[in-house]
Amino acid sequence: MRECHSLYPREACGVVGVFAPGLNVAKTTFYALYALQHRGQESAGIAVHGPLGTRVRKAMGLVTQVFDESNLAPLVGDLALGHVRYSTTGRSDLGHAQPYLLETDKGPLALAHNGNLTNPQTLRNLLARHGIRPNSDSDSELLIRLLALQLRTDADTWEDRIAAMMANAEGAYSLTLMTSDAIYAVRDPHGFRPLHLGRLESPNGPAWIAASESCAFGPVGARYEREILPGEILRITKHGLTSLTPTETPPKPRAFCSFEHVYFARPDSLADGELTHSIRLRLGEVLAREAPVSADLVIGVPDSALAAALGFSRASGIPYGEGLIKNRYIGRTFIQPTPELRRAGVRMKYNPLTDSLKGRSVVLVDDSIIRGTTAGPIIALLRDAGASEVHIRISSPPVRHPCYMGVDMPRREDLIAHRLEDPHAIARHIGADSCAFLSEAGLATAIGTPGHCFACFSGRYPYAIDPREFHR
Repeated sequence: MRECHSLYPREACGVVGVFAPGLNVAKTTFYALYALQHRGQESAGIAVHGPLGTRVRKAMGLVTQVFDESNLAPLVGDLALGHVRYSTTGRSDLGHAQPYLLETDKGPLALAHNGNLTNPQTLRNLLARHGIRPNSDSDSELLIRLLALQLRTDADTWEDRIAAMMANAEGAYSLTLMTSDAIYAVRDPHGFRPLHLGRLESPNGPAWIAASESCAFGPVGARYEREILPGEILRITKHGLTSLTPTETPPKPRAFCSFEHVYFARPDSLADGELTHSIRLRLGEVLAREAPVSADLVIGVPDSALAAALGFSRASGIPYGEGLIKNRYIGRTFIQPTPELRRAGVRMKYNPLTDSLKGRSVVLVDDSIIRGTTAGPIIALLRDAGASEVHIRISSPPVRHPCYMGVDMPRREDLIAHRLEDPHAIARHIGADSCAFLSEAGLATAIGTPGHCFACFSGRYPYAIDPREFHR
């Protein structure tokens, strides 16, 4: 697991799988990936299987930088995979871009992976016993190498091989897989990362799309069907859908990432059958009840905290307004190598609305504080714009522990809430008049459904974490 340099936690990837005879699957996948761009901005790739075999196009950059009409045109077929990446394991280079493609004894196999394995060294040792040395340090390559192996003598079908992989791999994986005649959507038994199914309209029979978020369905004209269940293997072919859950993979408690609700998912995506926007409104409402404050104005940090800020305003009765304008064409601030440049990046990314802030006491709602190196410069911006007081309210609990299930978090010692457990000390550090976080109980109440992972807040991991498995 590589060291995180981000100011905010970063999602690993977005995945897509399309089975659509008669449709332009490459363009369908392109538009689905474009809708999932928020889940990864380092690389993008599409693999298509058709009459000329399996072809892959992938490169570093955003979806619109990697693809155009000329390089999509050769990607002809009925089946496709897509991937956008933000690395949590493996370097950020073309060798780690996905989808991965491997020729196996059963024909071509392509894989797109969102998540992070918690036993990578164990899996490397398993592959080594079969004489296989992966070409990269990506745990996604470990998965495709495992799938290419016949780990069990009776593993004759791809379903058998997927089940054998699931029996050995631990951690988070939402996968789309492509063979010569099928798309598979696979989710780990805990269901850490999201994966959803949609139905496409095609003149040539059943057509389906699997994607990390339901927001990918609207742009391609797909109708939402359902969530891929934790531990499920869903096969999609010309004969339709076949679902199975391996009997050798015992049921495990659901542990869906709570940060999907707080930060990662697009507001228009469904999570637990409800719009993420609605859940974030409740996060703000519960936060206002738990951490009341007297102020003139509630504002949110664009964009992921705006719904929580609106919920805080509704519950508290304090007027809601805009105080920060975000430049959406600025690159991510965490790519800057020094704290000084990071602070400059914040000033490039956000601009205060002086007329809204001058002489007013402000509640600033944000979704999380990770290192604390963004909150301070934002608060300074508000004070420079004339805010008389700045009270920061966070619509998630304090992040005190790293994530091992597919979220790029800093080391424990770099997390401000680990170093400064008292919110008053955090307020002094970032220059706020007060600071308060949503409680774990409040987060659970706002989400409203059971079965979530709170490990980055509580330190209680669904798996026993062995540090020897990781290189941090």
